[in-house]
Amino acid sequence: MKTDLIIENIPVSIYENPDAMGSAAADFVERKVKEAIDLKGYANLILATGSSQFTFLEAFKEKEIDWQKITVFHLDEYRGIPEKHPASFRRYLKERILDEVAPKKIYFLNGDAEDVEQEIRRYSNALQKHPIDIACIGIGENGHIAFNDPPVADFNDPKLVKLVTLDEACKNQQINEGWFPTMEDVPKQALTLTITAILNCKAISCVVPDERKARAVHNALYHPISTECPATILRKHPDTRLFLERGSASEI
Repeated sequence: MKTDLIIENIPVSIYENPDAMGSAAADFVERKVKEAIDLKGYANLILATGSSQFTFLEAFKEKEIDWQKITVFHLDEYRGIPEKHPASFRRYLKERILDEVAPKKIYFLNGDAEDVEQEIRRYSNALQKHPIDIACIGIGENGHIAFNDPPVADFNDPKLVKLVTLDEACKNQQINEGWFPTMEDVPKQALTLTITAILNCKAISCVVPDERKARAVHNALYHPISTECPATILRKHPDTRLFLERGSASEI
């Protein structure tokens, strides 16, 4: 069973369970990637992390895609943790998809880089050289996209990548999802793509499972567009699609 809606110019698809949701999102991203490859011979892709992406990545890595024509970026990384750390997003992506599909090129955000400003410049330059065809993102419990929490979100950010301080709601989510044992263990900062960088992407696939995200989904679709809920800005993007399941759609 599937329900399709259009809310504030965003096509919204609601599925019975997270597996069906993830599979549908994988179909959508596969189509966008193949369209880009057919048009210009290559595609540039952003992948997200976290528990919201589990079913999408499982389905997406099974698609018959020429990964040797794809350059991959990711959304964010904790400041100061090495790649081998269990919560590292670099490790997450390697283990869940990238080591298996072997893209042509991967640009990782190095959260433990000694010179943060130099790392920001490096990643920003790479994004400018590889305009993104499709970004795969989620929405946080506080309405964030990437690590653009309400206190640091900027809809007109001049930067593509920046260092941010995580708010309490965001850090609580990391604990609730099992990435860290206590609040003290959660890094205070992270490197993140800005909202400007996300909105620059030609298409956006936003995958949001779980009833604990239902209020954030409701706010993203119905509240006034403001940084109080950063995901509201997705309503201004010309090609965003939102994938939900019954739990996350329960307040629509």
